[in-house]
Amino acid sequence: MSKIENKFENHLENSKKILEKLMKPEITMSESISAYEIGMKELQEAQEMLEKAELQVQEIKANSNA
Repeated sequence: MSKIENKFENHLENSKKILEKLMKPEITMSESISAYEIGMKELQEAQEMLEKAELQVQEIKANSNA
């Protein structure tokens, strides 16, 4: 697995852990807000990585058709 794939997987794993934390009934409102903010950052970074990968795939396809 490449370094980028590892980083992407880490973002997803962190997001899953945060979701599990948010589902616990004993979590406080303050903890929920903090966890949500961190989770959204993790997901945003993963989404940006996916978008970059999609652009790379499109470039490869465009170059192979040229």
